[in-house]
Formats: sequence, structure tokens, C-alpha cells
Amino acid sequence: MNGNEEKLERLTLLSHLMQFSDAMFPVGTFSFSNGLETAGYEGLVHDAETLEQYSRSAALQAAYSDGVAALHAFRAARKGDYDAVVEADRYLMLFKMNDEARLMLERMGKKLAELADRLFPTDIVKRWLADIKTGDCPGTYPVAQGLVFEAAGLDERDLFASHQYGIVNMIVGAALRLVRVSHYDTQEILYRLAADIPALYEKASRMKLDDMNCFVPQIDVLASLHEKGKMRMFMS
Repeated sequence: MNGNEEKLERLTLLSHLMQFSDAMFPVGTFSFSNGLETAGYEGLVHDAETLEQYSRSAALQAAYSDGVAALHAFRAARKGDYDAVVEADRYLMLFKMNDEARLMLERMGKKLAELADRLFPTDIVKRWLADIKTGDCPGTYPVAQGLVFEAAGLDERDLFASHQYGIVNMIVGAALRLVRVSHYDTQEILYRLAADIPALYEKASRMKLDDMNCFVPQIDVLASLHEKGKMRMFMS
């Protein structure tokens, strides 16, 4: 492949990266606020500054849990190791402390698995989707991301960046319906938090599944309050 062909191929891959990172990608991210609904209701997040603090905490928590599982699934898919894909899937589900987080990962994961089966009908994707439907594995969204990015020929750094962008974008998108912030505020937050991604990747990329961690109890407490509470501040 000559230099010009490599550039054209990279343009295709860049287009795929943009597609899979798009807020309108049909996996249901708009339905969840990652705990922000309760944080807004309780007054913990009420302006751009507190929204940025909350988004950074959520991104950190996700990097060392969801991000690690996504990277392991990506590498397992590249090796054709289906058992390792399922292992990452199960590890991540066991790691989640609240029902809402598990529900979010399963719903979005199944949708992405179904879409992946249409875009990349590989043996691993087909087998994983079949096991999700029979309940033999949970089918988490980060693992689905790992399979999709590997099948599309993207790099694991692309995967991690898209994963981190998706977490923050989900929160700031919900914030426009929940908190007194503007589109300018949310775009500035996305821009600033992108600077954290390289350092988060460097650490997460070296972590084993047993190393997954990130103690941000406030977010888990807010999620548990949301499960039992009746407040609903926006419609999906």
C-alpha cells in the first residue's frame, strides 16, 4: 500500500470513528444521564463548574472500569479469543454496584451488538449476540465497543478516546435538559476533558481485569437514590 492509499484508508477509518462516537448513534445513550438527573435534583450539580467536576469524576470512574474491559475485549477479538471476550463482559457486570448502571450497559450493549451483526457479521460478533439473547453473557456496551472497533480496523487508542468522549458527551447532553448551562459551556467541558484522555489511557491500557477500580461513591449513591426515587426531570 502506497502513501496515498494509506491516507485514503485513514480517511475511511476516521469516518468510522466519527460514526461510532456520534451522539446520534442508535444505541440509546440519550436515555441515560449517568446519575446526573439525581445530582441535579439534589443541587449537587447546578452550573458549568459543578458539571465539569461531575463529568471528570464519571470519566475517571469509567476509564478504570469500562475502559479496561473495552480494551481487553478489543485485544481478545483481535486474537480470536472468544472466551476472553466473555470474561471481560462478565467481569465488568460484576464490577457495577447499582442496577441502573447494569441496565444501561446491557441495553446499550445489546443494541450495539445487533448493529455490529449487520455491519461486521464476524464469527465472534454472531456468537456473542447469540449468547446475549440466551442470557449466557450480559452483553455490556464497552465490550461491544471493543468488538466493533476491532472489526472496523480501528486502533485501541481510538476505542478508548471514543469511550471517554461518549461518557462525557452523555452527561453534558443530559445537562442541557437538567442544569443551567449553555451549549457553549458543554462544548468547553468536552474540549477541556479531552486533555485527560492520554494519561487515562496510559494507565488503563496496562491494567488487568483484576485491576479494575475507581472509587467514586458519590456517583453510585446518586444512582441508588435514582433507582428508589420518583423524581424524573427529563423525558427520553
